[in-house]
Amino acid sequence: MPIHFHKMHGLGNDFVVIDERNAPLRLSPARISALADRRRGIGCDQFVTLSQATAPGALALVRFFNPDGSEAGACGNASRCVASLLSAETGQSDLTIQTRGGLLTACVHPAKEEGRATVTVDMGLPRTGWQDVPLAYAADTLRLPLDGEPAALSMGNPHATFFVQDLAEAERGPALEMDPLFPDRANIGFARIDASDRMRLRVWERGAGFTLACGSGACAAVVNAARRGLADRRMTVEVDGGEMLIAWDDNDHVQMTGPAQLAFEGTVDPEAYPK
Repeated sequence: MPIHFHKMHGLGNDFVVIDERNAPLRLSPARISALADRRRGIGCDQFVTLSQATAPGALALVRFFNPDGSEAGACGNASRCVASLLSAETGQSDLTIQTRGGLLTACVHPAKEEGRATVTVDMGLPRTGWQDVPLAYAADTLRLPLDGEPAALSMGNPHATFFVQDLAEAERGPALEMDPLFPDRANIGFARIDASDRMRLRVWERGAGFTLACGSGACAAVVNAARRGLADRRMTVEVDGGEMLIAWDDNDHVQMTGPAQLAFEGTVDPEAYPK
């Protein structure tokens, strides 16, 4: 039976969003991967499902899946897109969504153009313990024992940030994702600090490859830059798809502000894809 989907993006980081709140589909990793395929499926950087929340006050339980069918604990750009959808549905500008990594609060600002909203999401507390990332063994997360000494933390998913002068170093991303230091693999960011309040960032995303934007990666990069004393706690982060504002606020929560845009809606028959 065909199901409805929304195709959305945040700065070009694109998602297929399927609402399972009324009819759980229980899609397998193989079927998610097939639907995410850009040639034979709908195509997306991440596949997102909404189901009934179990936490009081949350409008939906949101799950994020990589194009290979594996599940991710967090996705900043997708969180903004989901918040925009739920705001349009409920009329609420301030709302809460539930994720595997915990509850996220969001504020949807008035749209300046049709189909596009600006959304601020409280991404919560960065976790900097080596077990939290996680790492395979005890190590200083401010300077990992890898060439380039990246800083690491978890934003609900594992991130390592390299501070570089030349973004061509991002070509190291695929190998670093699989480094034995990261038992769950990792998102690998390459940040060039252009000013105390500005950076240029590229991220090799675990299970997805290079994307035009990575919201949780931008959060991790700003926190890691501030931890290292390289920049301020509030920065404009330029990614391949545009810019977002990241603020590591006084209570140590990370606030991410950026656009969420609907590309199109459609229907798809999941039974036409591998189980």
